[in-house]
Amino acid sequence: MLVSARKRTFTKSIRKHGVLYAMTLPGLVFFLLFNYLPLSGIILAFKDFNVGEGIWGSPFISPITKNIEFFITSPQAWRATRNTLILNALMILFGIVFEVGLAIILNEIKNRYFKKAVQSVILLPFFVSWIVVSMFVYAVFNVDYGVMNSLRAVFGAAPIDWYNNAGYWPLIMVAISKWKISGYNTMIYLAVLSGADQSYYESARIDGASTWKQILHISLPYLASTMTVLTLFSIGRIMNADFGMFYAIVGENSLLYPTVDVIDTFIYRSLRKLGDVGMSSAVGLFQSLIGFALVLISNVFARKYQSEGSIF
Repeated sequence: MLVSARKRTFTKSIRKHGVLYAMTLPGLVFFLLFNYLPLSGIILAFKDFNVGEGIWGSPFISPITKNIEFFITSPQAWRATRNTLILNALMILFGIVFEVGLAIILNEIKNRYFKKAVQSVILLPFFVSWIVVSMFVYAVFNVDYGVMNSLRAVFGAAPIDWYNNAGYWPLIMVAISKWKISGYNTMIYLAVLSGADQSYYESARIDGASTWKQILHISLPYLASTMTVLTLFSIGRIMNADFGMFYAIVGENSLLYPTVDVIDTFIYRSLRKLGDVGMSSAVGLFQSLIGFALVLISNVFARKYQSEGSIF
């Protein structure tokens, strides 16, 4: 009886909101094709894959953990894991501060044309290829004619061989990432602020609250749930670095590996040298499981302290 009632309710909803359901179909098809169907490839993590026999015909390995052992026992792999976690943690931290701060500043701008111009400028790098960005980076940090060394020469400082000094690159990579990507998240925060009830701000101004107090007691609490959700999404990808970014900028420069070699670039080099698809799949599964566990743990804390911002 209950199943029949639910079926009638669902059918009635389809008839009433058919157009809206139809609009969701492209998104559902996209996620089905590119997010859910590829999950069947997880089986490669437990197989000795060869092209001739294919995914399903290739034999299973013994022991079952053999494909992940090369990663666990490699000192370079643990270095890559450490770098991935540190760099992603820095990107999340600086991203929240920079993106929220920029969204609040834009929200305070009253000149509509200037505001739109700034939005366009900060969003533009998001659409630029990492290959093009790598050319910009090289023009800035080249030892002979780079912008940074040219500025240092103006002040009488000695040039720095940036591409031979790994210590500088964690902050450089974080800065590049935020320059390129932050415009997108800033637009999300700005959209949330644009939908805020303006009566709160009007009441605060009547009570004599300064702009800073309005930001502290109205804008930031209003953004809290969005900040939590976006942070949880970022934590879910904390074991995955942006391969395009790191390979385009760092490439095969082994002098920078101590601080900016990440799991994705390490696996790419291993796959290229060893040609073992099973090992690469096992590491991908390892990254996903760690990310999934971190999201579950983080969501528990989010639900406890910011219930509206939890994912589930």
